[in-house]
Parts: sequence; C-alpha cells; structure tokens
Amino acid sequence: MSGKGKKTCALVSLGCPKNLIDSERMLGLLHQEGYRWSSEVEGADLVVINTCGFIDSAREESDDVIRQVLDLKRAGRVGRVVVAGCYAQREPEALLAAFPEVDQILGVFAREEIVTVAGRAASDDAAERLLLTEAPIRPPADTDRFRLTPGHLAYLRIAEGCDRVCAFCSIPAIRGPYHSKPIEQVVDEARQLVVDGTRELIVVAQDTSYYGRDTDGRPRLAELLAELDQIDGLAWIRLMYLYPQHLDDRLLDVIASGRRIVPYLDLPLQHINDEVLQRMRRGLSRRQTEELLDRLRERIPSLILRTTLLAGFPGETEAQFEELVEFVRHQRFERLGVFPYRLEPGTRSAELDGHLSEEVRQQRAEVLMRTQQPIAQAWNEAQVGRTWDVLIDRDMPEEPDAYVGRTPADAPDVDGLVYVTGQNLRSGQIVPCEIVAAQEYDLIGVAVGPPK
Repeated sequence: MSGKGKKTCALVSLGCPKNLIDSERMLGLLHQEGYRWSSEVEGADLVVINTCGFIDSAREESDDVIRQVLDLKRAGRVGRVVVAGCYAQREPEALLAAFPEVDQILGVFAREEIVTVAGRAASDDAAERLLLTEAPIRPPADTDRFRLTPGHLAYLRIAEGCDRVCAFCSIPAIRGPYHSKPIEQVVDEARQLVVDGTRELIVVAQDTSYYGRDTDGRPRLAELLAELDQIDGLAWIRLMYLYPQHLDDRLLDVIASGRRIVPYLDLPLQHINDEVLQRMRRGLSRRQTEELLDRLRERIPSLILRTTLLAGFPGETEAQFEELVEFVRHQRFERLGVFPYRLEPGTRSAELDGHLSEEVRQQRAEVLMRTQQPIAQAWNEAQVGRTWDVLIDRDMPEEPDAYVGRTPADAPDVDGLVYVTGQNLRSGQIVPCEIVAAQEYDLIGVAVGPPK
C-alpha cells in the first residue's frame, strides 16, 4: 500500500459504457478528495469494483473479480474494498452474505456518495456496510470525470433508466424509469469533454431514440444532435443503443446532414419473426422493421448499420429461427452482434413456456455468427482501394510507424480495427488512409494525407 502521502485508489469497471461513465464520475470525486489513481489493483489503499448485474454471466464475472480482489486483501496486498454498480443495486444483501470481507456496498444511484463510503470503509468499526438510494427524478450530471477512455474519445450519457417492457430485460428494474437530461445540460457536458481533448463523442442511453419523450411527450434527439453538431473542436458524433422506434424524418435529416455525425447507427433489433417479437414485447412487427431499415438506408448516405440479435428465445421454433437466419442473409448488416438467450429471474420471459436448452440456444447463436461472417468479410474486402478517415487510437510500440485506429464505421470495443502504417502520427489524430488489405474483421491501411 501507499504508506505516507496520498492514498491510492484503483477501480475495476465492468459492463456497459453507461457503467463506465459512473466509474469515471466516482474516480473524479475520489480524485477531488485527494486519492491518487492507480492503474494496478495490487497495492491500492482502496479498490472500487463497479459491477454489472444485467445477466447471469455478467454477475459471474463480477463474482470472479470480487474473489480475486478479496484474495489480495487477505494477503495484505490491497486495502479496503467497495463493491458498487448494478449488481450491488440488484442484490446487495446477497453480495454481503456471499462476500463478508467486502467493506462497503454502494448502489448504482448512490455513486455521488463514493467519498462517504470510502471513509466508512476505512473505519474498522463502520456500523453500516450498505448504501442504497432510489433512482433520482433528474439524472445527475456526469461532469468532473476521471477519464478511463483514451483522451480523444468519451461516452456522453443523455438519459438514465428505461421505460421499455422488453420481456427479457432486467434493466428497468435495476436502473429505474427513463429520465432525460435537459438539452442544455447535455451540451454543457459535451463542451467540457471537448475542452478536455475529446474528438469522438459516443452518445449513449438505455434507449437513445426515446430521448425527450418522458419530459416533452415527443422525441427530441434531433434537437440535441443539432446542438452537439455545432461544437467546435469535435470531429465525430456516434449514436449507440437506438431502439427501432421514434426514428422520425427530422432525426434522419439531422443525421444525414450533420457535419460531425457519422453515418453509423447501432439499432438492436433482437429478432424478426412476428410471434417472437410479440413474445419479446418489442412493439414492432417484421413489416415495420423492414420498412424502417429501407427508410434508413434510403435517407442516410453510406449508412453503417449495427444490430444485435437474441437467439433461442423461449418458444422460438426451428422455422422461426430459420426466418431470422434468412433475414440476416438478406439484410447484410455491416455490423452484427449475437447473444444466446439467458433466463433472468424477475423478467417476464422467465415465466414463459418453451424454454430451450442451453445447448440449442448456443448452437443457434453460433449459426447466426457463421451466417454473418462471410457478409462481414465481403464488406471488408470491398473497402480495399478506398480511402477512409481513420481516428488513431494508439501506436504499436513494438513496431515502428505502426498504429491502431478506427473508421467512422467502427465503434470502440465492439467493431473492427484499422492497422495503419504512417509516420509521426499521434492518438486522436484523424488521418486519411488508403485501405490496402482486409483481414477477417479488421483492415490494413496506409496513411496518404496529413492528419486533420
């Protein structure tokens, strides 16, 4: 541990970008209190584990990390341990019972109390080990964050919670109802991030396209994007987690005409068969979905579509699954993620009949990925000879004049990379690159112009 001087703090952030924003905010508060950030867990005076509780595999990962950190604590190689986040909000008493050596449990809505909790953790006679609060009516500001992303990219949360009733999802039970941030607040947060060096803003919420409906009774994402598009110094605005409703013509016009909005939409569809969609409580039919996809591709030039599908939902027949496979073959999504269905206690889908075996669910997910693979490879091969703007994320120290970046078609952590050859490039620069080769899901490029 650090001994004399500033106390050190390490944080393990699990789960989605929304959780990462919470992690950065907690670190920012601890930094203001005088804690010094440590990139290594071992040796830290305080370790915060910001957990994900969305599905069983996420909770299992959180359990594994907690065990590893507590092993270090028993060996005297870390100080106090705080468990925070969605898992802590969802099952606080179970976590306390399973891990009695955890010093404090902090619910997801109590993140602003991290300094108080850290102080309680440091006390050997803390009477309370659990701090939970209810979801706020107005989402707190995500300002003064200690950034864990590279300096040139940041996530911008525009709302908290979710009003959807998807049968398979536990998020509304964990994060509460949907609450939009005021446009002025979001724009102010975006400007602060740009002043801090951000060139790519990734707009997130549990349901980004619902923004504004809870406060004004109408979607206001188009208005927000028009404001963000005016921020000088910002290069790319990327939209994630758009529910396939409320994508009106005004929004599509703003996306298509925006100077900084990249033509990339993350649009989780989950399925295409009408009966399965109804059992999922998704609110759209196959016809509506296909009409939407046609409209998006018609209205937004050079559109890159990412979607997510759920394989093996309760009651999914072989014929319904084959309909989904054919849909993937026909639509030829540029980006696709697939997850096997997992039963979540407390969700509506847990009460449905027709649950499939884990083996069948996993097999169906693998079939979908095998269906998508040649589509993705063909798209990559079609990029050879094109020139793309590439945002440089990092260099490759082991290779001179070699860098790793992304095109506008690639969101961080979920899509492909571009391996770039160039000279004197830096992270955060946007460089025109000729694509010279395709390599499975990644591209090979050569810098052909000065950085922007």
